[in-house]
Amino acid sequence: MAKKPKKAAAEGAEDEAPAGSKKKLIIIAAVALLALGGGGVFFMKKSAAHGAASAEVKAPIVFLEVREMLINLSNEAGQDKARFAKIKLSLELKDAKVEQEVKPLMPRIEDTFQVYLRELRASDLAGSAGLYRLREELLRRVNIAIFPARAEAVLFKDVVVQ
Repeated sequence: MAKKPKKAAAEGAEDEAPAGSKKKLIIIAAVALLALGGGGVFFMKKSAAHGAASAEVKAPIVFLEVREMLINLSNEAGQDKARFAKIKLSLELKDAKVEQEVKPLMPRIEDTFQVYLRELRASDLAGSAGLYRLREELLRRVNIAIFPARAEAVLFKDVVVQ
């Protein structure tokens, strides 16, 4: 009979351990769900606030025309015939305030473009890769010329190479 109470005491201890483990698991799961739920609410509120702020700040984009330029391109090795490029482009600006800052600087922008474009050869403008490089270089040069204002992009309206 002495063996039976020990066995009963051992079974009772086993029953208590899983019950305690289940309570701990439930508590841990509840804490994890609260943390995830709270974090989700925090991120959703943050993204909603960011979306509202960006919607309020959104101003209309302005396109500023640069006058058409006819450029005499540099001759390539062994070439006698002169080559020309006719380029018409626009500057994409963030808003009308930037446009008012940039308009008085148009002679400087055009001078910067003319000086750079006269050094180009017809082969520099060949293909989409050539125009992409030209766009990036013109954007870099216009942003230097109009600093602290900033142009968002240089957009080609017309490019003819003869």
